Amino acid sequence: MVTKTGVPKALKVISEGIPDYLTRRPQFVGWAAELKPDGRLDKVPMIAGTNRRASTTDLLTWRSFKEACGAYEAGKHDGIGFVFCSADPFVGIDFDDCRNPETGEVDPRVLEYVEKFDERYVEVSVSGTGVHLITCGKIKGGTKKGNRELYDQDRFFALTGVVLNA
Repeated sequence: MVTKTGVPKALKVISEGIPDYLTRRPQFVGWAAELKPDGRLDKVPMIAGTNRRASTTDLLTWRSFKEACGAYEAGKHDGIGFVFCSADPFVGIDFDDCRNPETGEVDPRVLEYVEKFDERYVEVSVSGTGVHLITCGKIKGGTKKGNRELYDQDRFFALTGVVLNA
């Protein structure tokens, strides 16, 4: 899926799908779509409701869920994002290229991994071809292993609210 400007189209945000334990935290940003040189979508964090960049390490640039959703719904941003920080109990795991956007089928190995977590929020990623898992825990710094990236601070996930029942 590609927009008129050549930027890959992102899934629409379904705010009702995002769990309360995330939406209660003031750790949200908007994001702006930019095209990377390789043709993939880059999601640049923005201070919700503004044209200024947000920082994943500066909580003064984060806003409430309500503010981020309001800016998104007003067309000021291409999506919303949740910023992971040292003060929250969350870990995000991003699985790339594991979902068929046409059929919704997810790689069984990813589903098996996801099912290991009792408390979890699992959604389809912005591209429709990946999966996000948010659970509780801590890791030492971000890491990338194969088709998955793990973060617990200083990064953000562009959220869709398109819940994957895994």
